[in-house]
Amino acid sequence: MIFVILIIVFTLLQALIVGNIHIMGIATPLLYVYLVLLFPKTYARWLQLLLCFSMGLCIDMFTNTPGLAAASMTLTGFVQPYILDLYLSEEDNHDLMPGFKTLGNMKFATYAFILVTIYCLAFFALEAFTVVDWLDWLQSMGGSIVLTLIFIYTIDSVRR
Repeated sequence: MIFVILIIVFTLLQALIVGNIHIMGIATPLLYVYLVLLFPKTYARWLQLLLCFSMGLCIDMFTNTPGLAAASMTLTGFVQPYILDLYLSEEDNHDLMPGFKTLGNMKFATYAFILVTIYCLAFFALEAFTVVDWLDWLQSMGGSIVLTLIFIYTIDSVRR
């Protein structure tokens, strides 16, 4: 239930506020990716994928990007448990919600970097569909990764 409320809040935040930020016309923070990072390991996979797809579809409707966010969010939701496994030890509580407080600073930073990079790579590759102007593509992807990570690190440090 908490994730449904968070999906609504983050979708509205992205659509109404954060989606209007375009640094130098190339970088946009993609704040809603943060929710994928928060899924605990024990969360039902089918529900996680359904929530990721639903959130991506809502973002697509607000931002007029037909299917880009839905496909990228679904992919990111699919790989998230495998990436999280890399940072959890056998003694860790698998119900924990990943964050700086639970994983530690370096583990969470690299965990977030990997998932945000996967999301941005999928999103911008689907958006470009070809790599004709690869320099603009790299700038958009790199700038969005950096901005998204800054927002995620800020929110998660406040969440502590």
